[in-house]
Amino acid sequence: MAPILFTRGAPSLDIIDQEGLREAAQQAFTKDPAGTFAYGTSVGYVPLREWIAEQHGVEVDQVLVTNGSMQADAFLFELLVNPGDDVVVEAPTYDRTLLNLRQRGAKVAAIDLETDGIDTAKLEAYLEGARPSLAHIIPNFQNPAGYTLSTEKRAKLLQLAAEKDFVLFEDDPYLKVRFEGEQLPTMLSQDTSGKVVYASSFSKTMCPGIRCGYLVGSKDIIGRIQKIATNTYISPNMVAQSIVNEFCRSGRIEQSVATVKKALKERKDALVTALQRELPDAVYTAPQGGYFMWVELPGVSVEKLFPVAKEHGVEFVKGSDFMLEGGDSAMRLAFSGVNVEQIDEGITRLAAAVRAL
Repeated sequence: MAPILFTRGAPSLDIIDQEGLREAAQQAFTKDPAGTFAYGTSVGYVPLREWIAEQHGVEVDQVLVTNGSMQADAFLFELLVNPGDDVVVEAPTYDRTLLNLRQRGAKVAAIDLETDGIDTAKLEAYLEGARPSLAHIIPNFQNPAGYTLSTEKRAKLLQLAAEKDFVLFEDDPYLKVRFEGEQLPTMLSQDTSGKVVYASSFSKTMCPGIRCGYLVGSKDIIGRIQKIATNTYISPNMVAQSIVNEFCRSGRIEQSVATVKKALKERKDALVTALQRELPDAVYTAPQGGYFMWVELPGVSVEKLFPVAKEHGVEFVKGSDFMLEGGDSAMRLAFSGVNVEQIDEGITRLAAAVRAL
C-alpha cells in the first residue's frame, strides 16, 4: 500500500507547466546567454528584479532576488535579529521560521492566531512591555493554518509597527493562489512609514525546484542585506532567475497560476467533503486559497495518532511542530501535492487510524 502524504507544501507534478518552463529556459539561454550563464550581481538577475519592482510599484533598488524565500528570510533575520532580541510570530507558524529564530537565539513571542489572522489585541498588550525587532506575519492562507489576515487587522498591524517601531515582515508566498473570495491589498502597498519588508516566492506558482524568492523593503534595508548576500554567495542562481524572468514576461505565469488555482480548489473541496463524511467531529476553517488546512480532532492525541496513521498508510504534520507549546490535538493537512482520489482515500485511512486508537 503506497502511503498518501499530506505532508509537503508543494504542487504535484501534474499541475506544473513543464512545457512553459522548457520554453522559458530556451528563451533565457538564447536571448541573454551572457547574463544567464555568468556570475551576476548579489541582488539578483537584473531584468527579473525590474519585473518584480514593477509588480509591486516600487523602485528597483528596493528589491533583492534570492535562492528561494527561505534564503530571503535568513538574510533578513541575520540583519535584524540578534541573540536575546524579542521577535513576534503567529501561533501556529511555519516550523522553519521557529527553527531559524531559535538558532539565532531570539526570544520568540508566539501570539495566538485567529481565523482572521493574528490576535492584534493580544499583540498590542504584549507590546506594552516589549520592544521586538520584528514581527513575522504570513498574511494569506497562512502556513500551517490556511487562515487569511483581515483588512482591519492589516491596518492595525501597520499602525502598531509605526507606533512601536518594529519591522513588519510580510511573508507572502501564497498571495497568487487564491481560489475563492476577494484579493486583499498587501501591507507593503499600504505602508506609509517604511516598516514593512515583504517576501514572496515563485515556488508556489511555477515550481518548487526553481528556488527563486525575493525581498522588497526600504532602500536602506535592501542595501544592507545586499552586503550579506555578497559575502554569502557572490550572486544567486542566475540560470534559474533568468528562466523565471522569461516565464513571467511571456505571460505563462498567469496561465500557470490559473492551473494551480483550479486544481487547489478541487483538492480543498475534496478534503472538506471527505472530512465531513469520515471525521464529522473535526474542527477546521476551509481556506480560500493556498496549500494547507489546520484540522483539530477534539479529544485525540495527535502524538499517539501519528504512528498509527502511518501504519494505515497516511501521513501528516503534527500541529505541535508549528507551536512553542500546544497543538496536541491538531494537524496540518497539505492538499497541494495529492489528487482528489488520493485525498478521499487518505482521509478514509486517517479516520480508520483514529478509530484504531
